[in-house]
Order: sequence, then structure tokens, then C-alpha cells
Amino acid sequence: MSGGIARGRLAEERKAWRKNHPHGFVAKPEMLPDGTVNLMVWNCIIPGKAGSDWEGGFYPLTMHFSEDYPSKPPKCKFPQGFFHPNIYPSGTVCLSILNEDSGWRPAITVKQILVGIQDLLDQPNPSDPAQTDGYQLFIQDAVEYKKRVQQQAKQYPPLI
Repeated sequence: MSGGIARGRLAEERKAWRKNHPHGFVAKPEMLPDGTVNLMVWNCIIPGKAGSDWEGGFYPLTMHFSEDYPSKPPKCKFPQGFFHPNIYPSGTVCLSILNEDSGWRPAITVKQILVGIQDLLDQPNPSDPAQTDGYQLFIQDAVEYKKRVQQQAKQYPPLI
């Protein structure tokens, strides 16, 4: 069966997530109009880390899994135009553990990916920039960078 390994692994990840996941995070497979679940696309929320400039924001992220998962990492995307040095203008996350050729390992879980992205928000990697605006402000003007981050946090309030 095509995608049997990917779907089996994702079903297990979903079970594990429901039993134990970090506070404030959301990760659930997409619900299709006919009421069925699409295990290959997950809608997630990453909370800004307490005590960081990102605190107070609940950032939407979509994880797209291929039929080659877990051999290949998922594509993780914030909304287009998301402000951060390591997020491409398209919203795609630039993070070593999501790079098939460097940091990805099939043992990495959805939970580890989401916590890793939360860490990246607060601790950008200036040696691997993905967008000009975020990178330039991060390295040249810490005050303005912080202001932009805090403005963005207000755009993503809790869904409650």
C-alpha cells in the first residue's frame, strides 16, 4: 500500500501527541470537508515561549508530510510573510532538523519538530538566514527587531 509506512507512523504520532504534548501547543491532522482525517497535513499552533519577545502569540503552522515520511522530513510553513530571520517569505521554516541533507533523522517526532521551531523563534540562527528583512533587523537593530516581533505576537492571539 502506497504511503502505508508514512500513514502508520503518523497515526502513532497522533496517538502519542494526544496522550502527552507540551502545554499550549496544538497539532492535529487536517479535517476534510467529508469529515475524514488527512494524516498527511497537520494544522498546528506554536505558543510563543514564556519570557521571550514571542510570548503571548500563538503562531499557526502547517506541516505537510510526504509519502516518504519518516525517511524525509515534513515541510513546515507559517503564514506567508511571517517575520523571522529563518522563515522564508513563503512561510517555509529553515531549520537544520527539517533539512533532509543535514539534520533530519527519521526518529525525530512531531513534538520534537514543534518544540525545535518554538526554540528557533526565540533564538534565530544568523548563519542561515531565509529572509532579508528579519535577518537585517536581527543583526543591525535589536530594538526595532524586538518591536516587530512583539507586533507580530499581537497578530496571533489565543484562539479562546
